[in-house]
Amino acid sequence: MASVDDRKERSLRACVAHVLDIDVSEVPTRREASMSQWLALRNLGLVPVASPEAFEWPGRFLGRKRGASTWAVFFGVPPGVVYDPLAEPDGGEQDVDAAYVLAKHDLKREAEPAAGTGGVGVVEVVALAAEAESPMESVSEAEAVEGRGLLGDRYERKDGTFSNPRGRGYDLTLVEAEALEELSAKGVELSPIEARRNLVVRGIMLDDLIGRRFRVGEVECLGQRRCEPCSHLERLTRPGVLRGLVHRGGLRADVLSGGRIRTGDRVEAPGSL
Repeated sequence: MASVDDRKERSLRACVAHVLDIDVSEVPTRREASMSQWLALRNLGLVPVASPEAFEWPGRFLGRKRGASTWAVFFGVPPGVVYDPLAEPDGGEQDVDAAYVLAKHDLKREAEPAAGTGGVGVVEVVALAAEAESPMESVSEAEAVEGRGLLGDRYERKDGTFSNPRGRGYDLTLVEAEALEELSAKGVELSPIEARRNLVVRGIMLDDLIGRRFRVGEVECLGQRRCEPCSHLERLTRPGVLRGLVHRGGLRADVLSGGRIRTGDRVEAPGSL
């Protein structure tokens, strides 16, 4: 007999699949991957509703039914169940004790991983920080460790501010040099080191690498999701960084094979010109 947690997970996965119009087998279980990270790969996130019992939204949203502890898809004002994976939908009103809206991170970007990129970039800066919040240091090269990150960096030791032992996309961070230059043009000076990304690259759009394998020199990587700026980065640097780097904060990636990464290395994906 399925446990309460199993029923919660099954119903949530089914509801997400229903809203996205995909097969439930495409939505990972919690043993396979983090739901939030899987959604982020698709430019999506589950936004929690502060007062679910009074929430009204003329669109589909995910609601946890009070007393049942399972999830269903609601719609309308007042809302009613339109899809219930573990019971017959009744289409009527139903109280909820938790709710999420499935929303895009960036309304201008499609919800699917990029299909390809025609750019080839180059590594301008390689940087490491030995501990969380400690200053970044520029190095000419670093050893990438499969499944961990750059040797000597706080995330390779799983000791970064946002480290997650079960998460993906914490091995390596990249940012476009052009994004930092645009920030400077807006009057907010942020040096490549202060950006607190492992690699500063030029000549390639990092959004095009989300969901794709790519190479940095001899190291194979997988682009997971954007490395968005946050209040933590602004606190360590200066006012204006958060606003100026929205959707331009870089890329989080997994390291799929070990090797050396050096300044001057090419950054390219299959199909690059």
